[in-house]
Amino acid sequence: MAGAEEPRVRLPQLKLDELFKELQARIDAARGTRDRVRSLLEAVLSVGRELDLEHALHSIVEAAAVLVDAEYAALGVIGPDGRSLSAFHTVGVTEEQIAEIGPFPEGHGILGEVIRHPEPLRLEKISQHPASYGFPAHHPPMNSFLGVPIRVRDQVFGNLYLTEKRGGVQFDEEDESVLSTLAVAAGVAIDNARLYEESRLRERWLLANAEITHSLMSGSERAEALKLIAERAREIMGSALAAVAMPMAATESLTVEIAVGVDAEAHRGLVLPLSKTLMGLAFSAAEPVTSDDVRQDERISPDPPRFHGLGPAVAVPIGTRDGGVRGVVLVARETGAPVFLGEETQKLQGFAAQAAIAMELAERRKDAEQIAVLQDRDRIARDLHDLAIQRLFATGMTLQSAGRFIEHPEAAERVLRAVDDLDETIKIIRSTIFALRARASAVDAGLRARVVDVVGEKTPVLGFTPSVRIEGLLDTDVPSQIADNVVAVLSEALTNIARHAHADRAQVALTTDGREVTLTIADNGVGIPPDGRHSGLRNIAERAEQLGGHLDVSSPDGPHGQGGPGTGHSAHVPRPLVGAA
Repeated sequence: MAGAEEPRVRLPQLKLDELFKELQARIDAARGTRDRVRSLLEAVLSVGRELDLEHALHSIVEAAAVLVDAEYAALGVIGPDGRSLSAFHTVGVTEEQIAEIGPFPEGHGILGEVIRHPEPLRLEKISQHPASYGFPAHHPPMNSFLGVPIRVRDQVFGNLYLTEKRGGVQFDEEDESVLSTLAVAAGVAIDNARLYEESRLRERWLLANAEITHSLMSGSERAEALKLIAERAREIMGSALAAVAMPMAATESLTVEIAVGVDAEAHRGLVLPLSKTLMGLAFSAAEPVTSDDVRQDERISPDPPRFHGLGPAVAVPIGTRDGGVRGVVLVARETGAPVFLGEETQKLQGFAAQAAIAMELAERRKDAEQIAVLQDRDRIARDLHDLAIQRLFATGMTLQSAGRFIEHPEAAERVLRAVDDLDETIKIIRSTIFALRARASAVDAGLRARVVDVVGEKTPVLGFTPSVRIEGLLDTDVPSQIADNVVAVLSEALTNIARHAHADRAQVALTTDGREVTLTIADNGVGIPPDGRHSGLRNIAERAEQLGGHLDVSSPDGPHGQGGPGTGHSAHVPRPLVGAA
């Protein structure tokens, strides 16, 4: 039929709008997924570029917050015990807020839940979980939560914590999946950063060992090498203080020869027993000895106070049990710093062992040089005896025989004088030969050892062990007469403290600056009464005056140490150079 209309399919307008909306939603979802995948890839690349561990950790936290659109993010590093957090990196909280909140969390509550059960954890409201621990004062409010563990080589390194998804919505499965993917990439990045850090650290230790070996083998003094050991150990271990103690000959004690860093002056010259002290135990056992807090450690003597603001410490022997221990190096970090881990201690111990080998090689080289000098002296003495003296003697005999044939009186007299001169020359050469062939005889104990022995003898009478500090070239530069008087003065002063002071602490300091010797004895006893007997002090003063020095005595009015006003004796003696008139 002409003009007939074809049938049309008509959809309701509402149905068409719904289809368009669904299509648009799917397009937006696809675009969002594409954008999120791109963001995830960018975050993985950004995290993987970091080689510095601290920067890598901060980069991971920032990327996590952006990927799941969280207002607050944190990365907690699990400590060696596997139960608490040793470090905490945050995003979204200002420095002012952190200062108000107080110390970083240790791993309780929800944070500890992810540590105990290293699996993803997603919560709508933190406070509703049974493990919720609550928040400290000034902490911003947090409700929604997403936690994911970070594994490095199948070991849980730490956890990512995300809270408060922006827009008031909850974290979903896609957020959890994206964050878990980032955690895998973060584990690889952390492993790379740690390997890089270990290689750089190993390189620094090798360079330090090479520097010390070169210093010793080039003929530097032992004190310079020990200072180099202390400085490099302090720098590489990130410590505030480093000290090196060496054994004292003929005693059971160590003396701190080198100290650098915080309170270094209080450590230098300090004499420490081998037992019941941190450095002494490391020397005796030939093994590292650690302390979590030196201020509270019973193995650290209270006098003199010398660990202000310091906490973790480790003492490592210089050498090994088989090869012999030559000394001890101690390093200490500031209060609140991480304790020394076993891996760090092993590296320091290896460094100290290499330093001991370098010291032994340098000593063997010096011994070889000394042997060469002695052998050369023997050769010279032998040549003088076998050649020069025999020729001179023969010449003298010839002149003496020829003198009988000389008729002129003056000529005969001159020949006889020449014979006498030859005899005198022979005597001088023989004296020189004797000096060249002389060997060093046994020497008495040095002043350092004698001072330590006196303190040890008086300890039972005192009822406590005085602290001892010794500085300067006392054994080599102080003449025997002055050394004898120093020992006598020390003995008399400690006896007076035992008899009259009623003290429970005393300090002995013996120092020389190249111009004078100073012996200082201080205690925290009752002081010197003005009407008491002063015969002992007169004896000490007379000894000092005989040597051109003087005695200073002080008795402060206020407290001195603990237990009383205290007394101070200080004897100063000018020290002439050895051999001076």
